[in-house]
Amino acid sequence: MAISLAERAEQLRVERRLLIKADTDIEEGWKRLQNQQDLLLDLQAGGHDTKQAERLVTLLEQTLLQWEHHRTLIEQRIAYLENELYPVPVKGK
Repeated sequence: MAISLAERAEQLRVERRLLIKADTDIEEGWKRLQNQQDLLLDLQAGGHDTKQAERLVTLLEQTLLQWEHHRTLIEQRIAYLENELYPVPVKGK
């Protein structure tokens, strides 16, 4: 079953909103990571056991990398939908 142009346009609007949310989440995530890294340095400077804090920082970094990968997938989906809605004419045709 073919998807109508109206449905494609709605999908595009949804994906664009998801991209904005992803950008916001990633930006906030990097700020949280920086905060945790600063706290880790404070713990290390105070001579505290930092194994759990180090693990948290690593998990935050891995999560952010996954979020960035997901953001790339959203961008690819947007490009696909835009091409479906607004195909670029081929010269000579």
